[in-house]
Amino acid sequence: MTKTENKGVLKTWKDDRGFGFIKPDDDSDDLFIHISALQGMTRRPYRGDVIFYQVEHGNDGKSKAVNARIEGVDSHSVEKNSDKKWLWISIVVLGLGAIAAAVYVSNI
Repeated sequence: MTKTENKGVLKTWKDDRGFGFIKPDDDSDDLFIHISALQGMTRRPYRGDVIFYQVEHGNDGKSKAVNARIEGVDSHSVEKNSDKKWLWISIVVLGLGAIAAAVYVSNI
């Protein structure tokens, strides 16, 4: 996989099927993009969006866009959601610990 970031315009998009084709700025052939390449975007893509992406070449000889993002669209991080999960787990564990301590003290 190439680490170079490329740029193009989303030429077609079939939202019901979750894929489309990018017209690269370098005038190379249209490139397949699947919705999974746009993980973390706060909205789904629309035809005409500017897409930044990397290219992955498959064993079948076909290329596709990966690690893509939509210009001007915010992304949400999986790590932020993960951090919130650990915060809630910590709160629950501390709460259960406090209850156990209270029960222990009341039985002394």
